[in-house]
Amino acid sequence: MTELFESDLQSAESVVERRDEVVAQVRDHAGRIARQLALLQGGDYGKRTFETDDGEWTVKYEAGDLQFLLFEGGRSETYVVSTKQPPEPEPLAEALEDYDAFVESFNRYVESLDGGLDDVAADFPRVASTETVVAERDRILGRVSEVADQMARELGRYEGDEYGTFATRVAGTRWELKWEDGGASYLRVGGQGGIYLLSQYEPPSAKDVRNLAADVPEFVAAFNDHVEDLEADLSHVSL
Repeated sequence: MTELFESDLQSAESVVERRDEVVAQVRDHAGRIARQLALLQGGDYGKRTFETDDGEWTVKYEAGDLQFLLFEGGRSETYVVSTKQPPEPEPLAEALEDYDAFVESFNRYVESLDGGLDDVAADFPRVASTETVVAERDRILGRVSEVADQMARELGRYEGDEYGTFATRVAGTRWELKWEDGGASYLRVGGQGGIYLLSQYEPPSAKDVRNLAADVPEFVAAFNDHVEDLEADLSHVSL
């Protein structure tokens, strides 16, 4: 028993060092393939599989850097390069016997794309400008905003509050004006989920402006009727 424990143990350091050296070389070389794939596929991440006579090689990359290089041959698979743990020396050696074939498969793939865009026309039709449409939309919305601000000031003066809403129906559709700090906060048509003809965010589409602008005078008329009703309520008060 004493002789057993005094026996020399074979060191794995040299094997591990050589394995790590080989994996580092493969990582560097396959990393160049990963960067080329990222350029070709136009994305920050992805993967592609290349076939050889002895199996398949899958390259996965992220932000242009190699994430893993997987060899699948027969019933076995070996992560030649990965972000987790290095492969065992024997499966690594078997996989690398097919590495040159993998590189050739990648090169054939790149060569198959060469000249693929030669016949693609680069003369495109003129792009129509939206400048006139946008300017007209902004002109109409500017006028609507002026009127809505006037209404907001009158409402704020009467209500004596910093914010509130005025709602009425125009052509059977609910119109709601919200005022805040003496100005119009929004003008919404159609209730919750409706169209914001005026808002603090993005403007409505030109189509919505065209469909709704014609009803703004009726909305203003309804507001004026509301003010007249308020005046009538006070006309019977005497001091």
